[in-house]
Amino acid sequence: MYSLVSAPVLGFDLTRLVGGPATAEVLLRAMRLGTKDLPVLAESLPDDSIRAELWLQVEEAAARLPNIGAIGGIGGSAGTAGYDAARVLDTVQRAPIGTVDGLLRCIRHDVMRWTWTGEGPSARQTEEASHATAVLCDAAVASYLREVLPVDTRRRLGAGWVAAARRLPPINPIDLGPHHLAATALLEKVRSVRPDQARRFVQSSDDSRKNEATVWSAAVHSASWAAYLSDRIRTAAAGQLLLVQALDHDVITVGERAGGVWNLLSGAVQAVIVRDLLDAATAHRLLAPVIAVLGPSWLT
Repeated sequence: MYSLVSAPVLGFDLTRLVGGPATAEVLLRAMRLGTKDLPVLAESLPDDSIRAELWLQVEEAAARLPNIGAIGGIGGSAGTAGYDAARVLDTVQRAPIGTVDGLLRCIRHDVMRWTWTGEGPSARQTEEASHATAVLCDAAVASYLREVLPVDTRRRLGAGWVAAARRLPPINPIDLGPHHLAATALLEKVRSVRPDQARRFVQSSDDSRKNEATVWSAAVHSASWAAYLSDRIRTAAAGQLLLVQALDHDVITVGERAGGVWNLLSGAVQAVIVRDLLDAATAHRLLAPVIAVLGPSWLT
């Protein structure tokens, strides 16, 4: 379910998880690693005996994290004794579509794909690359499962990453492609969104869901396909992860993001990054609702 191609789905989950912004940060840093960074990460990997203990706790915690596929078993049936509608709604709003296993596959085989040699079942990483990837997986799962992991377990899982990050060389800012200025300006607008703008986003997302859901889905598919064909998959994925961080505030609530506001903003970010490749109708469908709320000044 999770991949760089389907980064809007990953972002949708992360923007609804307490540890989502921190997970996004790990992924963003991982996407900018190079060969010279691998030894630093690999040297920070804890011993297997320590990790085995921690990952038993990860498996137990992952089983406690509600998943959208298991919602039917939560809260009982409507109209029966003990049915808690508020609890069911909160769970639906926060439950991830993807899984921990999906996140780990995304890191190992998408984000760190450049460290593999060979194809299919014969593909292999060096021991150094495998250890470096394991450090990333530890850190990402620690934040992804923040709500259900004990504090001490989270800290121990993230210790290798924290130690390595202090030793890694400085990195350049993320490049969001030929429309970098517009994309970063949009993200800054989202970061500083006002309550009245948030209300307008909610109304716009409600209207879109009721009246133009199919058209919107087709437009997002076109934008994602454009990113794939133009080799901007990682660039577009970075934009989605940065959007998770830009939404790390309470002005647009988790429920509002789940109800459609994430889709509006995610589609706009995707459209800006491949704006030069979209037809006018597709670009208008994805950008117009956001321009109506935030104004056109960011679209340079």
